[in-house]
Amino acid sequence: MKIIFIGTVDFSLEMLHILIRSKSGVVGVVTKKQSSQNADFADLSSACRKADIPIYYAVDVNEPAAIRWISSFEPDIIFCFGLSQILADEVLKIAPQGVIGYHPAALPHNRGRHPLIWALALGLKKTASTFFFMDHGADSGDIISQKPVTITSQDNAGSLYRKIVKTAGGQLKLLVQQLKKSTIVRRKQDHRKSTYWRKRSKEDGQIDFRMSVQAIDCLVRALAKPYPGAHVVFRGEDIKIWRVKRANSGAPDAEPGKILDVRNNLILVKCFDKALWLIEHEFKHLPAKGEYIR
Repeated sequence: MKIIFIGTVDFSLEMLHILIRSKSGVVGVVTKKQSSQNADFADLSSACRKADIPIYYAVDVNEPAAIRWISSFEPDIIFCFGLSQILADEVLKIAPQGVIGYHPAALPHNRGRHPLIWALALGLKKTASTFFFMDHGADSGDIISQKPVTITSQDNAGSLYRKIVKTAGGQLKLLVQQLKKSTIVRRKQDHRKSTYWRKRSKEDGQIDFRMSVQAIDCLVRALAKPYPGAHVVFRGEDIKIWRVKRANSGAPDAEPGKILDVRNNLILVKCFDKALWLIEHEFKHLPAKGEYIR
């Protein structure tokens, strides 16, 4: 079995390592030299050099030169993990067994952009790890493997990312064996049940202290590393907030955004319902008690 692998992020690198270690037959890798789109961008070249796998750097995987390069290997199947791009029909038709994609959500629910961030920001209790055959739509092809992933109140983007990698790794090993034996089972998605998440904007990451303590806690955990971090605006400057902790109490008659206390680099801020301690942040100069964070 000859595999072309396409990917650009940390998840891609982890899956590529699994395929290389299991000697699955990766004959070429398509990736990017850099990406401003992906906070979790990963350079796959080192893994390729160690395994003596040819690599192609593409700005757009649908460009004619990339298509010619992929086609020259006459791959049996293509794996595309961690590429924020719809594949053109020319790419989808190259390999006779098709293109397998990946989405960390319970398809057909929650197709689209930033699935880990939205799952955490919305306070979901579970998500899923899903492999599927790619088609002309966004995350709409036949499902071939789906495993549930639990989200706890202690999870942040980093810990959920690791859970996803671990779950997907086990699925991928089994899928490779099924592909070799031609025992893959396809399950069509019920498109009537499909939902979509939109692309996140910078404004979606701004903490508004008129939100509840729970909503702010979810947002901060959702944008933890490897993602760019939630932020507040103070004196016209964006300040990153990486970790918060709920306070036991918090001045019910104080307005949202009012600083109730400052101690040892910790900042207590009133929210809509209660108060939060800003535990890990990037304030260069601490605000004073009684000031406001908008």
